[in-house]
Amino acid sequence: QEQLVESGGGLVPAGGSLRLSCATSRGTFLSGAMGWFRQAPGQEREFVAGISWSGGSTKYADSVKGRFTISRDNAKNTMYLQMNSLKIEETAVYFCAARNVPPFELVPVGAREYDSWGQGTQVTVSS
Repeated sequence: QEQLVESGGGLVPAGGSLRLSCATSRGTFLSGAMGWFRQAPGQEREFVAGISWSGGSTKYADSVKGRFTISRDNAKNTMYLQMNSLKIEETAVYFCAARNVPPFELVPVGAREYDSWGQGTQVTVSS
């Protein structure tokens, strides 16, 4: 099981920005997609954004399109989520996830398709 560690969460005002990072211990040994999910109180874990191994394919939840940007730097074994124009309702625990199952350029949106997870980092958007 790959070890994933999120960072960058915290308190941010509505309309503000935050950048999350997810570092992997295996780095280039992880050959599949990576993604971000979030879970708000009383809600199911939902897909936020995903990126293929090469970075050539990305997917976003409709609710974050145009505001969030996912990227990865495989040389640094790190994935990022730039979140802009944050909304109060986006307060949630954000989880980093990774997949190491072919095809490696596939970007699933279902949590069940990812097999490695971080501990989660709290993002709180204040009024």
